[in-house]
Amino acid sequence: MNQKRKEGFNKQKPKQKQQKKSTTNKTSKSNTTGEIRLNKYIANSGICSRRDADMHISIGSVTVNGKVVVEMGYKVKLDDVVRFDGQKINPEKKAYVLLNKPKGFATTTSEGKGRTVMDLVANATSSRIKPIGRLGRNSTGLILFTNDDDVTNKFTNSKTGVPRLFHIELDKNLVFEDFKTISEGFKLRGKTITVEEISYIDGAPKNQIGLRIKNTGNTLIRTIFDHLKYEIVKLDCVMIGHLTKKDIPRGHWKHLTDIELTNLKML
Repeated sequence: MNQKRKEGFNKQKPKQKQQKKSTTNKTSKSNTTGEIRLNKYIANSGICSRRDADMHISIGSVTVNGKVVVEMGYKVKLDDVVRFDGQKINPEKKAYVLLNKPKGFATTTSEGKGRTVMDLVANATSSRIKPIGRLGRNSTGLILFTNDDDVTNKFTNSKTGVPRLFHIELDKNLVFEDFKTISEGFKLRGKTITVEEISYIDGAPKNQIGLRIKNTGNTLIRTIFDHLKYEIVKLDCVMIGHLTKKDIPRGHWKHLTDIELTNLKML
């Protein structure tokens, strides 16, 4: 996989625009503060043209951070919440990046946490993508990054979710009684703990299992095995929906194809 390929916005174009418009203090201030006109924000999202955006702004169809804005020339920041007819919009090109995470990287967007998965996908796109779900620092495998709120909501929906398959190695063989307990579900502190599927791995010792869940984190997995007195030695996410690690070496990423994205959205 070519990790040097960059998709998303062309990073050279904004610099050229700054040079052309740097003759006015007004534009210079906008560039410095990271603000853009609201009509441009809307146009960049693909909703309509700037001229049509002005019309929609004037009739009160647009809100910024929960407040209706009708002022022409109003400026917003990229991290403001802008809604058009109640629907949140994003001025960036939608990006979908699949990473095969190695050990030693935290799944977080926060700074000051040492090496993070954001370092690994830094060159993937200029869009502001975030990881969906979490893998522990010493866990490995697939993580999907996107700036598409619809896809993120699909993963985090408690009723539907998107299945993820894990290859787990335990410190000892998983006895059949505990295998059955996990398969059938059990109560823990008043909450029912269930998984989509559990299986022993063909040709491998009984301490290696496959576990499919729709939960976006791996806390559920650790909760299960902590309760049953097993220690997780290795945890590797090998599938997300229909997405696999095929052709993605550890520490590398790829952009989803149109077919992969369509199949993911259909789950």
